[in-house]
Amino acid sequence: MASRPVSDTPAFKIRRSAISGRGAFALRDITKGERLIEYLGERISHAVADARYDDESMRSHHTFLFSVSRQTVIDASVGGNDARFINHSCDPNCEAVIVGRRVFIDARKPMRAGEELAYDYGYERDGTETAEDEARYSCRCGARKCRGTILAPRKPPRKKKHHAIARHTDKKKPR
Repeated sequence: MASRPVSDTPAFKIRRSAISGRGAFALRDITKGERLIEYLGERISHAVADARYDDESMRSHHTFLFSVSRQTVIDASVGGNDARFINHSCDPNCEAVIVGRRVFIDARKPMRAGEELAYDYGYERDGTETAEDEARYSCRCGARKCRGTILAPRKPPRKKKHHAIARHTDKKKPR
């Protein structure tokens, strides 16, 4: 979907959110496909991000990190902008779009003034997540189909392909 350029009128403002801390709320009606803001911050490696933010030792998970590639993470707590306050939702009205090495937040659907902006954080899973991990990354979006976590949806187990067994019969042809 091609995004529309950012309007001259500010799209949102930051205020207290029922989802988590502060959130971004539409100041005006927003159209589907509208590019709202670029996610800015210091560009660092995954190793630096891991050293800065040790989830195991944090009381609750709270970072402003956005993984751009296998090499690069944006840390919006350093030089970031208001994009860092857009909360997670399991039923988002926005989406993060990576163009080159830049991250933009675009509207997935039309929004009314006053509506909270949110996108699905979809934190990557590696298959080793524990109940503690699920709790650490809990979701409070309130969506009807909330999956209870900001981790990406679990992938359904891959079904094994059953190959048809060829039945060979050795029938001798009459001579």
